[in-house]
Amino acid sequence: MVFWMMSGGFCRGSAVLCRLSSVFRSGSAGSVRFGSGCQERVCRPLLSGTVDRFGGVTVRDFPPDISEDEFAELLSVSLRQWRSERRVAVWLHVPLALSRVCSGAARHGFFFHHARGDRAVLSLWVGPGDDRLPAFATHQVGVAGAVVDESNGKVLVVQDRNKTTNAWKFPGGLSDLGENIGETAVREVFEETGIRSEFRSLLSVRQQHDHPGAFGMSDMYLICRLSPLSYDIDFCTQECVRCEWLDLRALADTSETTPITSRVAKLLLYGLGSGFHNIDLAMETLPAVYSGSFYQLYHRRLPETSQ
Repeated sequence: MVFWMMSGGFCRGSAVLCRLSSVFRSGSAGSVRFGSGCQERVCRPLLSGTVDRFGGVTVRDFPPDISEDEFAELLSVSLRQWRSERRVAVWLHVPLALSRVCSGAARHGFFFHHARGDRAVLSLWVGPGDDRLPAFATHQVGVAGAVVDESNGKVLVVQDRNKTTNAWKFPGGLSDLGENIGETAVREVFEETGIRSEFRSLLSVRQQHDHPGAFGMSDMYLICRLSPLSYDIDFCTQECVRCEWLDLRALADTSETTPITSRVAKLLLYGLGSGFHNIDLAMETLPAVYSGSFYQLYHRRLPETSQ
């Protein structure tokens, strides 16, 4: 819906155009001037935005040739309208080619929220009370795969090339955007070791803040249990110096590993002897509240009689 501003008030331009008995004549691009015989009133279009379910407005389209000053004026009019509609926030998705409008937005109190690729996102809280906008994502997610050969009690481990200490660990790496945990584990295991595998469960989650490898942000490190589909190692020499099928008991007892790897090895030993259902956090895909969307829930399975 398009809105037009007229001498301090607002007039909807979709259902009923500005009802004026005066004769209008064309003005500058992006505006219409109305002559009343004694004064001129300028109707300016507002920025076009979509309203989210929280009452925020997201703007993605901008006039291509607009200057910083023109944008600041256009934004001022738009903010006045959005505040009158009781909107609570405004998000500006500014393309790199129009970065000049960021200065115009800053005049009205906008700050950078985040940037990705060729767009910067600026935000402004316009609702009542303190700013309640969420901060940009501050975590990176790393996933490792513990590939267990149940026939002989061995697990696939590597020693990273770029670590100061060559400790045994499970192969893994950072999850890509939009990639599920299990997909990351399977992909990283294959890229590092040449072993194909399939996801079975989530075993553990580590949370660490102020992580030096995450630009000082927080790091989530998850270890999954995988089953092997192949067994011949062909590891990546750019990432690893060693790769072996190691006995789980030896991995649990050795000092040449990390604390988390040692603990998960002991957890796997327990599962191997008592049943993996006692340690697994299995994955279940469920429908989200957003239409057409789904999410993955990881949890301990309930006994069959309790489901």
